[in-house]
Amino acid sequence: MANSELHHVVVVGGGAAGLELATSLGDKLGKKGLARVTLVDRARTHIWKPLLHAVAAGSLRRSQHELNYLAQAHWHGFRYRFGELIGIDPAARTITLAASMDEEGREISPEQALSYDTLVVAVGSITNDFGTPGAAQYAVPLDTPDQASRFNRRLVNAFMRAQDQDSPVRPGQLHVAIIGAGATGTELSAELHRTARSIIEYGLDKIDPEKDLRIVLLEAADRILPALPPKLSANVFAELTKLGIIVRVGARVSEVLPDGVRLSDGEVIPSELVVWAAGVKAPDVLAGIGGLETNRINQLVVRQTLQTTRDDNIFAIGDCASCPRPGSKQPVPPRAQAAHQQADFMVKQIVARLAGRPLRNYVYRDFGSLVSLGGHSTVGSLMGFVVGHSFFIEGMFARLMYRSLYKMHEAALHGGGRTLLGTMLLGSRPAPAVKLH
Repeated sequence: MANSELHHVVVVGGGAAGLELATSLGDKLGKKGLARVTLVDRARTHIWKPLLHAVAAGSLRRSQHELNYLAQAHWHGFRYRFGELIGIDPAARTITLAASMDEEGREISPEQALSYDTLVVAVGSITNDFGTPGAAQYAVPLDTPDQASRFNRRLVNAFMRAQDQDSPVRPGQLHVAIIGAGATGTELSAELHRTARSIIEYGLDKIDPEKDLRIVLLEAADRILPALPPKLSANVFAELTKLGIIVRVGARVSEVLPDGVRLSDGEVIPSELVVWAAGVKAPDVLAGIGGLETNRINQLVVRQTLQTTRDDNIFAIGDCASCPRPGSKQPVPPRAQAAHQQADFMVKQIVARLAGRPLRNYVYRDFGSLVSLGGHSTVGSLMGFVVGHSFFIEGMFARLMYRSLYKMHEAALHGGGRTLLGTMLLGSRPAPAVKLH
């Protein structure tokens, strides 16, 4: 059979779910000439999204954790196409990719169509600012590595500006407001507490971290981490308060200002830097794309087989999919463990599809929740170790479990042996403890 006649699996989106799926399919099918596998993404490199808060805080260098899609495709038997999804034609079994331009405005590739036999949409999620006035203009989201790096540059610049100015540090000049106390906002607040003080230690003696630096975490719900167990929420609240982070619950933001945040009761919280980490939605391009069923936050509605409700040739996984969860009114949550599970499940689904076997139903398994508070602490609750029960963990064991989540992702991309070897041999070189530029 000619290569062009092989069943063509197209995966759109190179996040945790999409890249793990393309890698595994390339290894199992692409290398053996059993199918063609193509990954499409509008970026050139991948970084695990739960690490972005550390990139923003400056405690993690992108270069050490970024993976080049072109190289990964070469090593694992799939093809990579640089492009952004703008349309799906289910009848013709094609997707449309937007024209891509470089930084100087020159065209890299024209708008084009790409055919598929099986399409898997895995474009992830983006921040949902709910149309809050000023949010798009003045708040920094943390959806991409570039946005995380942008926030870090603004943070370092704010400290340098305060150090070099003739006047004293003005109120609010070195304040950071984080809107949304989910996992991203909570972890970012703790990480910033540590790294901001590290930046000051590099000779910025004009700044008093106890007087000039202020981190405010704002949550509209009645507790932080509202999607996680109450005990975990209470313990994290206590840890953050102990660090001196100001945590405000029941604080609904009505407007983001150039120099602060206005709450619904009219109170203004001065802040030089604002991060929006409240709520997620699937990218706007998915809203009604190709006549497929979507929900109010643009997610593609799928059946338990992960097939979209209106086309059996199109699947969706990860944060952009609304997948039913038997026994619950809520769909599968948009979490890293769900993306990992669905990617692994989809490999089996596609192998079965190519063999003409019936597809199975995906069932989400919740293994618990873990929250890293940087170098200060890690807390969480684990499920499944004792049937029908969960238990609270913290300290070194919790930190090891948190790190294991990333190691599972790395193992899916590089193999268990290489991941273990890389962990053991990873060396260090003289460098600042945080990113200073």
